[in-house]
Amino acid sequence: MAGNIELLSSVLAVAKAENRAALVGYLPAGFPTVPDGVRAITAMLDGGCDVVEVGLPHSDPVLDGPVIQTADDIALRGGIKIPDVIRTVREAHEATGAPVLCMTYWNPVDRYGTERFAADLAAAGGAGCILPDLPVEESEVWRKAAEQHGLATVFVVAPSSRDERLAKITAAGSGFVYAASLMGVTGTRESVGQEARELVERTRAVTDLPVCVGLGVSNPAQAAEVAAFADGVIVGSAFVKRLLDAPDLESGLDAVRALAGELAEGVRARGRADA
Repeated sequence: MAGNIELLSSVLAVAKAENRAALVGYLPAGFPTVPDGVRAITAMLDGGCDVVEVGLPHSDPVLDGPVIQTADDIALRGGIKIPDVIRTVREAHEATGAPVLCMTYWNPVDRYGTERFAADLAAAGGAGCILPDLPVEESEVWRKAAEQHGLATVFVVAPSSRDERLAKITAAGSGFVYAASLMGVTGTRESVGQEARELVERTRAVTDLPVCVGLGVSNPAQAAEVAAFADGVIVGSAFVKRLLDAPDLESGLDAVRALAGELAEGVRARGRADA
């Protein structure tokens, strides 16, 4: 079975045709357990997310803030393994038909085997991989495997990225570009800020790929703010927090579904600034 990069591109194109940004949700696999994590991801998609990222929990996450680190720790203590992450991708995709990506640091993929990981992710119906710490100069082996199996390779760009660097990164990527809205780690913030808008503008100048903004968006007002200038709005910590704060699983699933609905209204509340 080939991967679903075409499905991902189609969903992003439909959102653009509807004059809105896509809503991209994130949850780590195995949180709070593997089967309950699948239910939570399905709830996000049912609630209004267009695309979902399944995180591969890591013991030393360099990009993730305390909320996601807490969820990763719960998943790791629960014994999460890469086959469980692949299972999560497969079951979430089969349940919803939505594009599901894996977000992971490079080390676990390298240890598992690049070709094996790409083949297994594609066989599960995965749409691609977001690799925040893989330098583009060292990515050829992965990119070849991903292309062979129909997977997107999504790279992360940051406000510190110079224009020449943006051009190099985006030329090697596929699916979309993940624009980190600010320097720092993931987490909810009071304001997403001007840096994100400027980064999107600079990235758009060097690529035709959709540009999706993550790091900091947690409520409908922020989603609407980012949706005015980006092709997609990525939300992770706010979903994790809803699950962490819930008194029980069913309440957590309801809270995740409700947040997805609120954010989906947010990305539709304001048309794209360049439409």
